[in-house]
Amino acid sequence: MSVYRCQPLTRPLDAVITLPGSKSITNRALICAALADGSSILRNVLLADDTRLMMDALRALGIAITVDEKKPVAEVTGCRGFMPSEDAFLSCGNSGTTLRFCTALAALGNGQFTLDGVARMRERPIGDLVEALQGLGAGIEYMNREGYPPIVVHAQGLRGGQVVLESPASSQFVSALFLSSPYASRDVKIELRGEVPSIPYLRTTLAVMEEFGVSVLHESHERESRFIVAAPQRYQGTTYTIEPDASNATYFLAAAAIAGGRVTVEGLGTYSIQGDAKFTRVLEQMSCRVGQMGTSTTVTGPPDGARLRGIDIDLNDMPDTVQTLAVVALFADSPTTIRNVASLRVKETDRIAALREELSRLGAKVDEFTDGLRIFPPIRGVVPAKIRTYEDHRMAMSFALAGLMIPGIEIENPECCGKTMPDYFERFERLETRPS
Repeated sequence: MSVYRCQPLTRPLDAVITLPGSKSITNRALICAALADGSSILRNVLLADDTRLMMDALRALGIAITVDEKKPVAEVTGCRGFMPSEDAFLSCGNSGTTLRFCTALAALGNGQFTLDGVARMRERPIGDLVEALQGLGAGIEYMNREGYPPIVVHAQGLRGGQVVLESPASSQFVSALFLSSPYASRDVKIELRGEVPSIPYLRTTLAVMEEFGVSVLHESHERESRFIVAAPQRYQGTTYTIEPDASNATYFLAAAAIAGGRVTVEGLGTYSIQGDAKFTRVLEQMSCRVGQMGTSTTVTGPPDGARLRGIDIDLNDMPDTVQTLAVVALFADSPTTIRNVASLRVKETDRIAALREELSRLGAKVDEFTDGLRIFPPIRGVVPAKIRTYEDHRMAMSFALAGLMIPGIEIENPECCGKTMPDYFERFERLETRPS
């Protein structure tokens, strides 16, 4: 197994960086473009494991996609809502968005479609989505364990109707329904009850759909939300520029919090449609300074002589930022408590358990809860260690932050970053350290 050896910085940061496109937006735009009338041009498309899996799955369904790797731009020829393939196997790897979005997409077709992934994907639930699609007229069967992939979709289109999801395990189930429902035979009414993780991702889905010409009606009452996707609606081919990935931007912005100095991410600011762009508010609470414009964000670390403050925070809306905050918390002056992120148990790994294990290697005391953790910074400072990544890109990316300050930290299997940013460590090393 390969190992990445982190190199500590010798002075505070002063960096301006650009980042690849958002994985979340890329995969949503690919679905809309695949169903659309006409062709779409997707600019700043992310080219990484998860998005390539999505493109390959769409190609298996008969969608024509060409990619210019250098620009990077993807051209997608829409199928006008009629899936060309009638029999396909969709290999989804460990990409939750690919498996979940394509399950709903395949249900619009006419034929038999099998969806599967790696061993970990077979441990990630899909039952809520399957039950909802069955309620809309889809024929879906489990090949092995009830509620988990692999599955077979016996597709004859979606008739529409009303479905209720009670505290679904993932917001991706809801996004999958949103994306495919415009092509149901009649209106689709989706009622959400209880708590839904990662609500901002639903807003991202709706924003992308609007860029392709489809709108969704929404009304909320206390702990219930109702969405109506009117039929018929059709996506229209368009030219769409994908903004930088806000989740991946958190590592670079957090670098300023840990190492001092400032980091600016271009292309990501107050105009962002991604919930994780609000991670800057978390860093502000920890005593960082934040400056934002429409398309740029700057984080400046604590003033000279000051330390980061520990915080107590609910990150249900931003679960993909938990690992970033957990590593930043190692350098705070008091404990940090992260709450209401039980959804992390069914991600690429059990992220709560993995964080407890690896933070402990660095000398922290960690209390693990069912839905979160409390991190006590090491009394004698962070100690060097070799970090296991559990085939999880966010474990590798986040723990590299500790290596900015502490000699001797190593990251096992850095290649797992290929899931969302294959050149992450090259970009990390290029954080510019120039005089102010």
